[in-house]
Amino acid sequence: MFYLQTFGRSLLHALKNLLPIVAVVAFFQLIVLRQVPDNTLSMVVGLLVVAIGVALFLQGLELSIFPVGKSLSNQFARRGSVPILLAFGFAMGFSAVIAEPALIAVTQQAQDISQGRIDALTLRLLVAFSVGTVVALGVFRTIFGYPLHWFMIIGYITVVIVTWFAPPEIVGLAYDSGGVTTNIVTVPLIAALGIGLAASIRGRNPLTDGFGLVALAVMVPMVTVQLYGILVYSGGATEADLRPTVEGTTQAPSLLAMVLDLAEMVRDVLPIIITILFFQYVVLKRGLSNPRKILFGFGLVILGLYAFVVGLKMGLFPIGTSMAEQLMAMEGYVYVYLFAFMIGFATTMAEPALLAIGQQAEEAAGGTINGNAIRLLVAAGVAVGITVGVHRIISGDSIHHYIMAGYTLVIVLTAIAPRYIVALAYDLGGVTTSEVTVPLVTALGIGLATSIEGRNVLIDGFGLIAFASIFPIVTVMSYAIVIETLSARRKVSP
Repeated sequence: MFYLQTFGRSLLHALKNLLPIVAVVAFFQLIVLRQVPDNTLSMVVGLLVVAIGVALFLQGLELSIFPVGKSLSNQFARRGSVPILLAFGFAMGFSAVIAEPALIAVTQQAQDISQGRIDALTLRLLVAFSVGTVVALGVFRTIFGYPLHWFMIIGYITVVIVTWFAPPEIVGLAYDSGGVTTNIVTVPLIAALGIGLAASIRGRNPLTDGFGLVALAVMVPMVTVQLYGILVYSGGATEADLRPTVEGTTQAPSLLAMVLDLAEMVRDVLPIIITILFFQYVVLKRGLSNPRKILFGFGLVILGLYAFVVGLKMGLFPIGTSMAEQLMAMEGYVYVYLFAFMIGFATTMAEPALLAIGQQAEEAAGGTINGNAIRLLVAAGVAVGITVGVHRIISGDSIHHYIMAGYTLVIVLTAIAPRYIVALAYDLGGVTTSEVTVPLVTALGIGLATSIEGRNVLIDGFGLIAFASIFPIVTVMSYAIVIETLSARRKVSP
């Protein structure tokens, strides 16, 4: 009965996250387009399957990965062993990202569109290794108290330089891969590790030293994926590589396909299980407090991931593609921009990870930061970012110029922004896209690139998530700079 009650709460939570998407799509279908898609029923069923999958996944996390991960983080922080903390940081970063649903969705889309030239599993392993390495680096920074802004300035200068040399086929995907690494699995674990470390080390500030791990986890995959793209596309791309080949399907999977998909989900979750068991039994030499409950939780995680992926193919991918096609068929692009802005703002305001980070920041800052104001700033940044990204697809401009200009602005703001806001601003840029928003936004970009003559799906279809990550950093740091400037003027004036 207890599990049914918690599942009901998780399902309600997932449905609430879907509600803004449903509301925006329904508004455009009924008021603007005044038509209903032919496959509406299958889309609705797909959305329900997504909600059920997310609910099962969240409940599984609460029963297994979250409590054990947080317990291990606290125990290692109390021990104070730097090598163990670094190894644990790497292992948790790697294992959490490899099972990230949004990353699975984006990499699979990239493999399908590139006709296998970009390998989904290789891409996920590369991103997971990058995040593991950078979480270990972030743990090192927190332990020794190095300021985050130098890491971010040097890091994003590297990102911009690599972008200049990267092939256009990989740039949007690389930035999207960085943007989706911090989501439903990784944010709570990584944030808990950083804040727990900062709180347990004398002389560390939870606001300036505890935040920032999420930001680093977003940045480094952008570099490694672009380097992977330079290697993959060094021989030049063919037309076949750049032609879209797979669309969302509503066909019922065969029994063999279901078994194979479930086996893949077990493979995806296995690194987290191995990491937890290794550190629990081999390093700490302690047994799990409730192994049956934790095993049941892992089972729910696997089932939830499977339902989520099935629901994506039935619901969210077709919705994004369908909306792009219908809006592009209308005269002018005003409604395309409006849809992009509304879907960005509405989904971000409902993002649970953003709410959690905002509350943690308000508590860590002792009330000097307003959580609701932060949410509004971030939602506005995401809305503007997705709208700018849509404009880039429509205009056919090079993503290189947009991305390099955006992160150059971010680097400048990082240098002049108050130190207390830098880590938080970067973390907020990394949690703006939820497990349900990412597939829809990805499908929207691919749908737009497919609908506009002369656009290349692989080059132009990806990148919207990247814009959704850049602009919140800009809005939050700009807000802090303005507040700091006004406060300084009040002190100076008699």
